[in-house]
Amino acid sequence: MSRRVPRAVSLAASVAWGELRQDPARAALLGLRLLPARLRRRVRPVERWLGGRARPAGPSALPSAVRVSAPAGRPVRPVPGRVLHLVTNSLPYAHAGYTVRTQKLAEAQRAAGLDPHVVTRIGFPVARGVLDAGSVQLVGGVPQHRLLPWWLPYGQGPALARNAELAGRLVERLRPAVLHAATDHGNGRVALALREVYGLPVVYEVRGFLEETWLSQDPARTPADPVYRGRRALETDCMRRADLVLTLGAAMKAEIVARGVPEERVLIVPNAVDAAFLGPPPDGAAVRARLGIAPDAFVVGTVGSLTPHEGIGTLLHAGVLLRRRGMPLRLLIVGDGPERARLERLAARLGLAEDGTAVFTGRVPHTQVRDFYAALDVFAVPRTDARVCRLVTPLKPVEAMAGGLPVLASDLPALRELVEHEVNGRLIPAESPHAWADELERVLYSHKRRLEWGAAARARVARERTWDRVAATTREAYRSLGCL
Repeated sequence: MSRRVPRAVSLAASVAWGELRQDPARAALLGLRLLPARLRRRVRPVERWLGGRARPAGPSALPSAVRVSAPAGRPVRPVPGRVLHLVTNSLPYAHAGYTVRTQKLAEAQRAAGLDPHVVTRIGFPVARGVLDAGSVQLVGGVPQHRLLPWWLPYGQGPALARNAELAGRLVERLRPAVLHAATDHGNGRVALALREVYGLPVVYEVRGFLEETWLSQDPARTPADPVYRGRRALETDCMRRADLVLTLGAAMKAEIVARGVPEERVLIVPNAVDAAFLGPPPDGAAVRARLGIAPDAFVVGTVGSLTPHEGIGTLLHAGVLLRRRGMPLRLLIVGDGPERARLERLAARLGLAEDGTAVFTGRVPHTQVRDFYAALDVFAVPRTDARVCRLVTPLKPVEAMAGGLPVLASDLPALRELVEHEVNGRLIPAESPHAWADELERVLYSHKRRLEWGAAARARVARERTWDRVAATTREAYRSLGCL
């Protein structure tokens, strides 16, 4: 047995011990993931049962406001153009818009002549049950560094301090010219602690406002909640202290400036796609056939994490109305998340499951996502009117647009940055099933309109939202900080 497996078991045990204090179900779930594969197969029902009872990972406790102390270290001579991305998780062990963005941005930076490296949060991916992870892994030509101590300190403050210590050793080995941290504040605080020691500039990339996401997950939560206020304060502190702030769109930039960051220190680097998404789309007939969808059915779908603010319930209720009008409709819901079980129960209650109108695929590998886009006639973004949805611009609609799909989206500021009304899609009042049903009916029965809007959508992405353009923008940002 390799030395790294006992280390991983020790680390995972410490993570489970910490989880036990917060959520016994999540602690037990992690324990099952430590079992050999042949034993895990026998306990799948137990694993599924625990998964339905464990609280989703996220900010459930008041975050530690203690500033992350600077680790002991010595000055280094930076290598021009070398970038160290500090992120929470990454491919191939976590598949989400966040991890795809990290990977594609780093790959594009590498193609642009930079030397990007990625370092994930302390304990990842062992904390997810991956026991054979090494300290360095090459993914798409980009080195991914893992911080895997024998034991993880309990509590956010001590864990981040240990994170900074291990990341400091990595900085001394790699000698990056810039520290590029992506939300959440844990990564930003570690980068700022490293700046104190090594004098390297810090870029803080705001990919979302996670305190707003947390607020949207439970109607009982309010902005007065100490968890919300604590996380918001820490995020704002990272934004203000960073040498430069990057973010995804104009609505997000306006929010950051409103928090006291000078406008000239905030740069927009939008979500984007690579050349593969702009190529001819695959034939969607194979996916339709595999899912039992008739060739002549109208298919409306969405791809992404199934969370409360995505508003999938609105789409399901609109589907009921359209079926009553006799439309041969299928709703294709691609992805997984905390809302999936509730949404499947809702679809069954509405009569959409029995006749196959609503199809839930679960998570699919990112390499296969284009096949599912190709099975759609329209891509839907029925987000709720939660504040996080008004602010944050998602990635998946950009991928759908690149494939020539028209996008129908809730009429919210962040989505107006993607969807030009009656040019590449339509904007619809949020949380209104009747409005969604009416607009879907108009678009689905107009093949010509769908083709025109899809072509306009693809042209806009090709013009404005490719990873090579985003990488060029970050390169110039690093240049302004003297990193090249």
